[in-house]
Amino acid sequence: MSLPNIWHHRKVADTSAKGCEICFKPSTSVLITPDKQDFFYVCPAHLKDRGFCSPIIDHDAIAAKKKKEMDEEVERLKREYEEKQRKKKEKETDKEKEKDKDKEKDKNDSKEKDEDKGERKDTTSDDKESKSKDKSQAEVEEEPRVFALQRVFYQRRLDRKRQAEIAKRNRERLNNPNFFPSVPKDLP
Repeated sequence: MSLPNIWHHRKVADTSAKGCEICFKPSTSVLITPDKQDFFYVCPAHLKDRGFCSPIIDHDAIAAKKKKEMDEEVERLKREYEEKQRKKKEKETDKEKEKDKDKEKDKNDSKEKDEDKGERKDTTSDDKESKSKDKSQAEVEEEPRVFALQRVFYQRRLDRKRQAEIAKRNRERLNNPNFFPSVPKDLP
């Protein structure tokens, strides 16, 4: 039984940290096969080392992600443009109202405008906070999650798996009483 050379990067809890397969330092990063047959702990620094493993890049997923980001950007720009157009119309109507109304009503309008501007400032600050959160999430997701081990390390994993199977088979044989030869029953 051979393992595919596809390894998914997973994180475990800090309390479950075990020694890295390469440098034996405690690590919370685990490389695991898709069918969960084999896994081992590895430091995140080793994942960036091209001599240890190389990331498997899914070009279709990247293209879909870029398309989604572009669509979101277009929608955001459309909303901004529509809001600017709405503000222009409000200013034009406000100017017409100012001409028609008395000075007392102008004071009331200016107070209402100040309140409206305060509310608009709050929404823009919320937009900036949401954009910063989106950027931080995007940076976290930029790390590759699927790797292929280099030939030497992959062969070492296969050898270790094969040795474990052989040791298990030998233990089972030793526990079986029919494995050992029986004492001869005939006289010589």
